[in-house]
Amino acid sequence: MSFRAEEVAPVGGAALDQVIFLTIGAGIVTAILLAIAWGHRTHRIQWFQRLGDGLQARTGEPGWSSIPALFVASSLVVALLGFLWDVSLHAGRGRDEGPLANPAHYLILYGLFALFIAGMSAIVYPRDGQKPGIASVRITRKWYAPVAGIYIAACGLYALIGFPLDDVWHRLFGQDVTLWGPTHLMLIGGAGLSTAGIILLHREAEFSDEWKGRGDNHAANVMHKATLAMAFGGLLIGLSVFQAEFDFGIAQFRMVFAPMMIAAAAALTLVAARLYAGPGAALFAAFFFVIVRGVVAFIVGDVFGQASHVFPLYLGSALLIELLALSKLKDRPLLFGAVGGLLIGTVGTVVEKLWNDAVFQFPWTSDMWLEGLLMAVPVAIGAGLCGALFHLGLNGRLPANRWVGRTIVTLSILVTGGAVANGLAATVPDEAQATFQITETGTRDNPEILFDVTVTEGLIDDDPTWVQVTAWQGGGAGVVTQQLERTGPNSWTTTEPVPIGGNWKTLLRVQDGRMLTAVPIFLPADPAIDAEEVPASAEVTRDFVPEIEILQRERDLDTTPILWSIANAVVLICSLAILAGICASVARVSGAIAKEGERRRADDAVGAGPKP
Repeated sequence: MSFRAEEVAPVGGAALDQVIFLTIGAGIVTAILLAIAWGHRTHRIQWFQRLGDGLQARTGEPGWSSIPALFVASSLVVALLGFLWDVSLHAGRGRDEGPLANPAHYLILYGLFALFIAGMSAIVYPRDGQKPGIASVRITRKWYAPVAGIYIAACGLYALIGFPLDDVWHRLFGQDVTLWGPTHLMLIGGAGLSTAGIILLHREAEFSDEWKGRGDNHAANVMHKATLAMAFGGLLIGLSVFQAEFDFGIAQFRMVFAPMMIAAAAALTLVAARLYAGPGAALFAAFFFVIVRGVVAFIVGDVFGQASHVFPLYLGSALLIELLALSKLKDRPLLFGAVGGLLIGTVGTVVEKLWNDAVFQFPWTSDMWLEGLLMAVPVAIGAGLCGALFHLGLNGRLPANRWVGRTIVTLSILVTGGAVANGLAATVPDEAQATFQITETGTRDNPEILFDVTVTEGLIDDDPTWVQVTAWQGGGAGVVTQQLERTGPNSWTTTEPVPIGGNWKTLLRVQDGRMLTAVPIFLPADPAIDAEEVPASAEVTRDFVPEIEILQRERDLDTTPILWSIANAVVLICSLAILAGICASVARVSGAIAKEGERRRADDAVGAGPKP
C-alpha cells in the first residue's frame, strides 16, 4: 500500500525571512527595555517606581522583589501552556515551517521574555545607591542588584538563547524531533530553574530595609504561606517538564528514566517545601501542581484539540514527606533530606506506579524495576539532600564547612549524570527482523491497518517493557499508541486499527531491558530529506534498527562527531553554569542572613545589658 504524503515542511532551520523578522523584533523589544531602564534610573520616568510602590503597599515587599514575582508568575504559566501545546503540535503534526508558523511558539517567547524581564527589573529597579537586601551585588559604584535577580535574569537569558541556537542546531544537525534535544533542554531548563530564584529573591526582600512585613496579621501570614507553597509548586512544575515525552506516550528513551525523573523532582521540591514553608506545604505544592497541570492538559487536549497527555501525581510522595516531618528528623535537615529522598525513591515510586499504570499509556513492568530503582533511589537521595540544603540556605544555616554543601551538590550532579548516562545506554539487536502480515482497513481517505508480526526467535523475553505500535505526526491530534497482544513466543497482534498514509509515521517499537529498537511499518516520502516512502506491504520482512533513525528521521546522523561533541559540550557547560549560579546565589544569601542574625543578637545583647 502506497500513499502520497501531504506537502512537508522544510528541515535545516527556519526560513531566512523568519530569522530576520525575529531578529528585528527582538532588537525592538530590547531597545524598548533599555529605554525604560535608562529612563527609570535617571528619573526621567516615574511610572516604574510607582508600580513598585503600589505593589509594596499591597504585599509588603519592595518593588525590586514584587515586580519580578508578578512577571515570573505570568511568564511560567504562559510558557507552560505554550510548551505543552508545542509538544502536542509536534507529536500530532510533525515539524513546522519555522518559529513563526507555530502558534505555541508565541506563548513560549512571551514567557521567556517575561522571565528575563523579571530578572532585569530586579536588577534595574534599585536606584540612587540603594542596596536591595543584604546579599546585593555591586554592579557599578552606585548600583547594586539583588543576587537572586541576577540569577533569574541569567535563567531567562539562558532560555532565550536556546531559541536562536535551536535554529542553528537544526542547520548543523537537522531537526531533532524530541524534547531532549540539547537546545530544547536549554529552553525548559532555564524556565524551570528560575522558580528557585524567585523563592530566593523573596527571602532577600524579607531582610531588606524596605520590607514592611506582615506583622500580626493572621490572614496575611496564611496568604504568605500559601503563596510560598505555590512557588514550590511552580518549582515542581518546572522540574517535571523534562518528562513530557512520557506524558504524551511517545518517549524516545528507555522507561527507566520515568521513575528517576519523578523521584528527583519530588525529592528536591517537597523536602525543601516542607522544611522551609512548614506543615502542609509539601501537600499544598503537590496539589498546586496537579491543578495547574490538569487545567493546562484540559486546554491543550480538549479546548485546542491537540494530542492529549497525562502527568505524575506526586501526592503520595508529598504525604510521605509530611508524615516524616512528624518525627524528630525534621530537626536534622540533611538527614531528613536523605531519608525523605530514600522514601520517595522507594515507597513513593511504588505509589506513583499505581497512578502510572492506571492512566499512562504504558505500565512500569517488572522488566525495568531493578534498574529503575537503582537509578531512582540514589538520585532521589541526592535531590533530597539538595532540597535540605536549599532550606538551610534560605535560613542562613548552611554547614559552616563549605565543603559539606559543595560535596553534596557535586556528588548529586555526578550521581544524576551517571544515572542519565546509564539510561541512555541502549542496544540494537544484530540481524534481527520482524515479519508483518498486514490487513488494510479504514477508507481510502483515512486508511488504517491491522497486522500480525513475528520477530526473530528469542529476541524478546517473557516480560518486555513494551512491544507497541506508534503512529504519530499524521495531522491534528495525530498520536496513536497501542500495546500489542502477545499471541505466541515470538508473535504479537494489534487489537485495534492503526492509521497509515498521508504524513503518518507508523512503526513497531520494542523495549526489552537495554534493548531499544524499532521497525518501520509505514513512512511517507519526505522530499526535504530525500527520503522515499516506506510502504505498508501486505506481507513484508524488515530489519530492526535504532529508534532514532525513524522517530528522528529528519536528523542528520552523518554529522562529524567532533562538531556534535563540541556543540553538546557547550550546552553542558552553560547548563552547569546555571546550576552553579543557583548554588552561589543561595550561598551568598545564606552567608548574609547568618551575619545579619549575628548582628541582631549582638544588638539585643547590648540592649539587654546593665543600665547606667
